[in-house]
Amino acid sequence: MKIVSVKDTQIEYSPYKVDVRKLYDEDSAYAMHIVLQPGEALKPHITPVDVFFYILEGAPEVLIGDENIQVQIDSLVESPKNVVHCINNKSNTTVRILVVKALKPTTQSKLL
Repeated sequence: MKIVSVKDTQIEYSPYKVDVRKLYDEDSAYAMHIVLQPGEALKPHITPVDVFFYILEGAPEVLIGDENIQVQIDSLVESPKNVVHCINNKSNTTVRILVVKALKPTTQSKLL
């Protein structure tokens, strides 16, 4: 069993200059932990795969396409591929987000 602790993971280079830590990087999926301090943001960008954001802490503003909504803790936000998205922390508190880029399985799980 492999266990990855966020605190033991190095900060990755990010063009957004924020705390991004790679938790999972396989052909099937990619998961990152992102911390946005007050005033920080993931600038608008487009990804070639579907992405979802799970808000672990804080209440960031999330833009998907032309919708811009403040999202609360323990919420999941879907961002379809090839659609502009960004996340802004306009609050006075830290925001933590789990970001997952993934493909859907092509076969069903097998019950043992």
